[in-house]
Parts: sequence; C-alpha cells; structure tokens
Amino acid sequence: MKPADIEAFFATLKAANPAPETELVFASRFELLAAVLLSAQATDVSVNKATRALFAVAPTPERMLILGEAGLVEHIKTIGLFRSKGKHLMETCRILVERHGGQVPRRREDLEALPGVGRKTANVVLNVAFGEPTMAVDTHIFRVANRTGLAPGANPLAVEQGLLRRIPAPYLEDAHHWLILHGRYVCRARQPQCTACQVRPHCDHGRQILAP
Repeated sequence: MKPADIEAFFATLKAANPAPETELVFASRFELLAAVLLSAQATDVSVNKATRALFAVAPTPERMLILGEAGLVEHIKTIGLFRSKGKHLMETCRILVERHGGQVPRRREDLEALPGVGRKTANVVLNVAFGEPTMAVDTHIFRVANRTGLAPGANPLAVEQGLLRRIPAPYLEDAHHWLILHGRYVCRARQPQCTACQVRPHCDHGRQILAP
C-alpha cells in the first residue's frame, strides 16, 4: 500500500467513525486493565457479560482482593481459561496495591511485569487509558495489516512496528480501534465484506478484486 493510499485509507475510516472506542465496558483504568486481561481468547461480548456483575462488587484492586479468588472465579467462569485468568488477575491486584498504590501504572515495563499482561495488553492500556499512540496487534489487526498491504509482517511485533512506521501521525492514536473494528466487522477472516468495504479502493487486496 502506497503512502497516498494509507492516508486515504485512514481518512475514510475516520470520516465513518470519528471517535472510535473499545467495545469493552469499563469505568476506570483498573476496570479496563482487568477487562483486557480477561479478554484473551474470548469475545468482548462474553467479557462484558461477566464483568458487569464483577465490577459492581469489585471495581478496585482492593475490593477484588477482598472478593477473593474463589469469588472472582465464580463471576468469570463463563469466560475461557477462567481459572488461570483468575489467578493472574488476583496476583495483579496484589501487585497494584503493594507496589503502585492501587493505581494502574503508566510505564510499559510496569504493566508487562503484571501477571497475565503481555505486550498486546499493555499496548491496549497505554492507548485507551493514557492516550498513547501504541498499536496492540490482535488477530484482527494482524489480518488487516497483511491482507490490505498496510504493514505486512510475519509476526505481531513485525506488524506492530510496521504500522507505527507507516500510519500518519494524526491517525495513530485511534488507528488501533479503527483496524480492530474493520477486521471484526468488514475485513473478516472468512467471507470478508469486500463489496461493502469503504476502503477497498485503497487496499491491495481490494484493488485486485476491482481489477478488470
């Protein structure tokens, strides 16, 4: 994808959705961190169903620790890998209270030191909670970046680095959301909706379809 196409690609996505947001439901940075940690290999819909009741009784790491691991697991048992996620979230709460005054840290190194928090989760928190222009590469973004020619890469880190280099600065903060939503609803893994895609003229794959 050429620079002019990249500019038009994101200008089109922005015009259609000027203020994109995560589909996870949260009311604080801690709730965001907890929801993203729980969302690994699970849908946002399933996480939101579980956290609606969980956050009502445990909206802070201190309250989560009082709830206890057994209470936490009871709330998240409908989410995949709930036992390991429960252990990770409880240990994360303990670290937040003991080392960070109960607050979600802003440094990447501190975030990635939390159990169950890898680079992708840290990038989501840095972007959504703190407004940093990071790129959390999930399966949707990985697919869109490769299929469109935006930032082809063999692994998530290569795609992340390529996107950060190629996306124009004015679009970087929101690009993560636009690409996830585009991959989730339009540029799907199976049966991509190319005929209804607004950015098809700027996409390498789309141009192949349009070619005579």
